[in-house]
Amino acid sequence: MTATTPPTPPAAVAPDWLLNREAALCPCGCIGKRRKGSHIEKTLTGAAQLLRQVMFSEDTAAQPGMLQRLDARVKLVTVSGLLVAGAFLHTIAALLVLYAGTLMLAACSGLPVGFFVKRVWLFVPIFTGIVLIPATLSVITGGEVIVPLWHWHGHVEGITRQGVLSALLVVCRVASSISLVVLLTLTTPWTRLLAALRTLGVPRMFVLIVGMAYRYVFLLLGSVTDMYEARKARTVGAEKPDAAARRFVFAAAGALIGKSMALSEEVHQAMVSRGYRGDAKVLAQRAVSRMDVVFAAAMAMFGAALLIGEHFVVR
Repeated sequence: MTATTPPTPPAAVAPDWLLNREAALCPCGCIGKRRKGSHIEKTLTGAAQLLRQVMFSEDTAAQPGMLQRLDARVKLVTVSGLLVAGAFLHTIAALLVLYAGTLMLAACSGLPVGFFVKRVWLFVPIFTGIVLIPATLSVITGGEVIVPLWHWHGHVEGITRQGVLSALLVVCRVASSISLVVLLTLTTPWTRLLAALRTLGVPRMFVLIVGMAYRYVFLLLGSVTDMYEARKARTVGAEKPDAAARRFVFAAAGALIGKSMALSEEVHQAMVSRGYRGDAKVLAQRAVSRMDVVFAAAMAMFGAALLIGEHFVVR
């Protein structure tokens, strides 16, 4: 008898859907369809971008820049003084000088000036500009019409020069104020900023609420992201904005409210059991140095020079 060789089992063949490439959208747009993103996905993407910005702020606060070396209490008092000085400025030129000073401080602190400018001017034109558009019209602010738009009872109506100047003044004031606040938050760790607020006499309840809100909002964002990714992982095919999607949004909102209330109570009890009484604690409270005093004096002189110089120029 001759031994027979057993038949070789057939090789495993992967399915076609695993081997074939999906039709992608080519640069000319002739293959596939461009699908609009879900509103929920866009919102969560924006939340993730917010988290990345906060992590970037923590990184910039740890850099060896000029403002990073200063005491948080000195920076808080100095920025508050410059904000008050900016509120009393009444000319666009003086506000632009104040804004240029914030850019110089950002550059000396090692912050990317482009990112710093975008972070401020991304919101100023959107919100402040939209609010101030009606103030440029002659029906709100009378004066010399520079852009005629319509006629009313024989009078030319439109955008006035006085309205444009008033709107620019408000935009410059808002931009300089936001720049100062952003500069403070980007160069100061959050715990040290809360400790500085408490040291300067801010009520303990205010510090407690701000600290809890700052930490809790990111926890809620993480919970929402996990809920949406869990649903997306169990969904076959493209998502449709139908009744099922709306039911998911309402159910997720209700579940998130209940989860947040239960979690907030647990977090509060855990913090109280560990001795938390509303005071922000830091590992090492540094003393005010000579550099802090020099910086505070220089910023006080800068603000006083702006106020006095504007007074004489306007006069």
